[in-house]
Amino acid sequence: MTLVLVAHGTRDPRGAVVVEEIAELVRARLGGVAVEVAYADVRQPDVTSVVRGIGGPVVVVPAFLASGYHVRVDVPEQIAAGGHGDVVVTEPIGSALVPVLRERLREAGWRAGDAVVLAAAGSSDARALADVAEVGRVLGASVGYVATASPSVAEVVAGLKACGRRVAVASWLLAPGLFHRRLADVGADVVAEPLGAHPRVVDAVLLRYYEARCFLQVA
Repeated sequence: MTLVLVAHGTRDPRGAVVVEEIAELVRARLGGVAVEVAYADVRQPDVTSVVRGIGGPVVVVPAFLASGYHVRVDVPEQIAAGGHGDVVVTEPIGSALVPVLRERLREAGWRAGDAVVLAAAGSSDARALADVAEVGRVLGASVGYVATASPSVAEVVAGLKACGRRVAVASWLLAPGLFHRRLADVGADVVAEPLGAHPRVVDAVLLRYYEARCFLQVA
């Protein structure tokens, strides 16, 4: 049973390095299970070509932090185009990763009393925005978006700074890329790094894989 780890994709080579690091850590934990990497957008290989080249059952784990267009529409369509008849797509991995956000904030220099802004990529999908809002609630943070949705991260930061607050931005992004680079210019006192190849990210991928494998065995 092959695990296909699907990331969004970025032109920043550092982003691809992070995805490959996560995949390698997953391989190490799974022993003899094959783990392939595919991208929903921007980079190759795409999901269609990867799935098409696999024989036997496939578990596709979207390495996304919310259930937006790519997870609900794009990835399933690419899988269907591959013509593979034995594929299970899991839920995205984001819901279990709030502790990583807190760790990245501390590493970046967050101080007790700082206002925290959760910086998410943004989406036109209301379900994805609801996912982000829930993460913000658990983190105790205001929410801002880098693209697509509003308010922007810069707007939220500016509002908090106008109240005299020191502001720390938590990056709700998996890997470096254009969106994270934009956070350098939002006016925050602290900007945390993306989640990266953190052990809890690996744990989240493995949890989705094992859930899907159990489903396949029962079915």
